Amino acid sequence: MINVPRLGVNIDHVATLRQARRGIDPQPVIAARICESAGADSVVAHLREDRRHIQAEDVYLLKRTIITRLNLEMSVADSIVKIALRVRPYQATLVPEKRQELTTEGGLDVCAQTSLISSVAAKLARAGILVSLFIDPVKKQIAAAKKTGAAMIELHTGEYASAVNASLRKQRLQILQRAAEYARGQGLIVAAGHGLGYQNVAAVARIGQIEEFNIGYAIVCRALTVGLGQAVREMKQLLARAL
Repeated sequence: MINVPRLGVNIDHVATLRQARRGIDPQPVIAARICESAGADSVVAHLREDRRHIQAEDVYLLKRTIITRLNLEMSVADSIVKIALRVRPYQATLVPEKRQELTTEGGLDVCAQTSLISSVAAKLARAGILVSLFIDPVKKQIAAAKKTGAAMIELHTGEYASAVNASLRKQRLQILQRAAEYARGQGLIVAAGHGLGYQNVAAVARIGQIEEFNIGYAIVCRALTVGLGQAVREMKQLLARAL
């Protein structure tokens, strides 16, 4: 039996729109419930240190109300770790974070921060939280991720998504394939995300070792045309048809 990859929908950009006017609408928690009703397997929210979109209150409310899985993207900052330990999401994905970036620009450098990341991963795991590391599809980073005790990695697909021609896209797809195969061989659960959309996700979805895709921006953009529920359903269909 072929297993269709899970779809996690990132709702950060719903909060971005709300914060543009510092109002109460649109509400991320309502968007999360629409995504779940349309078939999303998890809801992803990034609580950044600068609070540019998702707020701590959103995270607490999401944990209380969603019926699937809450995947909290987060840095290793002490203040954020403390919130995660109070909220206890199903999953925590550790990501790099810079104040000046528009969005996450690359994977976590686990090799350079193995001790710190291991310490944070252990705290989260002891609280019953599944720990994932958002990393580039590089063998040494995957090996370092395994050493931290994290159960899962999310491969950064930004380089693949930004490829300017078919040849480069194929080359970067092969890099993702090899990385996913190596990670599974190390006993890690493999997810993928960043820059994926309706035109480029199918090829990555054919990589059998990838069990989960986390997608936000493309779905929210599509939702402006067809509605959020339909946008999620279309993405789920693409993942299923790719196999």
